[in-house]
Amino acid sequence: METLRFDSRSVDDTEEFLSTAYTPMRIGGPVEDARVRISRHAVERLSVDRLSFGYDMAFDAHGLPGVCLISMHSGTLVDRTGGREQVYGPGDTFLLAPPGTPYRGEVRSARYTIAMFDPALLSGLDPSGTGAPVRLTGTRPLTPAAGRALGSAVAHLRDHVLGDAARPPTGLLVSTAAQHLAAMTLAALPHSARTDPVRADRTDATPATLRRALAWIDAHADRDVTLADIARAACVTPRALQYAFRRHLGTTPLAHLRHVRLQAAHRDLLAADPATATVTDIAMRWGFAHPGHFAAHYRTAFRTTPHTTLRRTDHPAG
Repeated sequence: METLRFDSRSVDDTEEFLSTAYTPMRIGGPVEDARVRISRHAVERLSVDRLSFGYDMAFDAHGLPGVCLISMHSGTLVDRTGGREQVYGPGDTFLLAPPGTPYRGEVRSARYTIAMFDPALLSGLDPSGTGAPVRLTGTRPLTPAAGRALGSAVAHLRDHVLGDAARPPTGLLVSTAAQHLAAMTLAALPHSARTDPVRADRTDATPATLRRALAWIDAHADRDVTLADIARAACVTPRALQYAFRRHLGTTPLAHLRHVRLQAAHRDLLAADPATATVTDIAMRWGFAHPGHFAAHYRTAFRTTPHTTLRRTDHPAG
């Protein structure tokens, strides 16, 4: 995992750092006591930054290559991109600007979290399966509830996936978290993806489609799997795949994938040596970053706790 830290009281040094770490920009602020602290944890094209500005800083920046979400903790951020003005404060989560779009505004004595990911993930979640790039067409969540859900997704990435440099996340954990954040972004923000179904999506939602998808998931659950991957393997659109799972199993493709991975984690717990293995390591191996969520899913599926399974008295290693 890549880690980065910056702590300065110099506006010039801050401008140079921000231009290198994010995108070229010009900033303005007080000559003295311009305290800035920034930390970053990143892996592949997924990152979480914590930023603290102890003063009011104006900025005028080039576009960012990735999707950049901001969750505010204190202070305010004023977005003046495109001649409009939007003010965000504590509790708000929003898109700074669509990828590639220059942005400008002002940070006013603020603390906030930035989460950035590859915009290609959005296209992989397009239910129409056209392969066309999905564009985010607005920066503010559609509803307050959608904003809170998006903020929770950012916090999950910050606290449970990229929060510990001493425990780098597995590839499966990273891909699962990135897809979750991308899905929550599409659910929360306006976008260009086609949402209305076509007739073929319903007629393709057959038992044969479901069988192909189930077999492929079983064979690839230990890999980085997207909704689009499963749909391609089943020879249908992502929306038709979702219809098939809902119609014949009463679930979704990604929920079923999570169940298959939960079953795999259960087998690993049964086979592991409790003297050397941990529930956290096994859960992370199968893409479960949050210990509490993993334990809840596990208890629902197996009527016991993962710790009980790992430490049972009839363990083979005993």
